[in-house]
Amino acid sequence: MNLIIGMYQDEDGTFIAECPSIPGCVSQGESDAEAEANVMDAIRECLAVRAEMGLPATVATREFTTRPFDLRLKDPL
Repeated sequence: MNLIIGMYQDEDGTFIAECPSIPGCVSQGESDAEAEANVMDAIRECLAVRAEMGLPATVATREFTTRPFDLRLKDPL
């Protein structure tokens, strides 16, 4: 099974890793390597729980491309 993992660093410096095709499957670590290892453990656990509950292993996710857009905030006044 091939899964995509999203990873980012939050404002406190903690690395957050999540697997979007498994709802609620998120972990963290002090480094990107630690977060990746932790989310791999979380994936195994989430898949086991979903199997026990009779849920599908994953949910559908999609990748799409958007047109460029302007991220500037409008003046509130």
